[in-house]
Amino acid sequence: MKRAELLNKMIDTGVIAVIRAETPTKEVKVADAVIAGGVTGLELTYSVPHADTVIGELVDKYAGSAVVVGAGTVLDATSARLAIIAGAQFIVSPTFDKDVALMCNLYQVPYVPGTYTITEAQTALKFGSEVVKLFPGAMAGTMAIKEYHGPFPYLNVMPSGGVNVQNMEDWFAAGAAVVGAGGGLTAPAADDDFAGVTRNAKEYMDEYNRIKSVQLV
Repeated sequence: MKRAELLNKMIDTGVIAVIRAETPTKEVKVADAVIAGGVTGLELTYSVPHADTVIGELVDKYAGSAVVVGAGTVLDATSARLAIIAGAQFIVSPTFDKDVALMCNLYQVPYVPGTYTITEAQTALKFGSEVVKLFPGAMAGTMAIKEYHGPFPYLNVMPSGGVNVQNMEDWFAAGAAVVGAGGGLTAPAADDDFAGVTRNAKEYMDEYNRIKSVQLV
């Protein structure tokens, strides 16, 4: 699948679930629970052991569906390459890394680096990123997206960190292209309450669909 198609598929999910777990088995269970609730964008963090194995398993499991599987917390080019070989359809980093950007460009996989300042966003654009991760979103606030769009009106921004059901509408009203949701979405998994994760995912998607229906009016 070409990079543009992967990028559009990622953005069209509306909500990217940031999934962390203690073991690969648990990460798969959290991913399944999130998908059961309607969230089809997955960012599987490289803070989990054998993350590339989990990525490969989920890519195979949900092939041909609306599910798009990416790797998160990617800190170096080697990890990026391993994730891409495993099947990762996008790469996310907490900060911008030139070598990761070049690796993603080589394999034509979208790179979503964490940025906080206008300068960081500009650097990411120069190296081919078409979506940047506004991180930490809770610190930057919704106004940061409007400030980004001053010099870069075409920039796709994914706020991550601090996005929840209650403030999601504010983020999209500010111009977010897609949002990342972590602890607020997957918190019940800490107690192995995967049904709770599914309920949360459904709440996120119900709110996202409501927001989009209002925006189309």
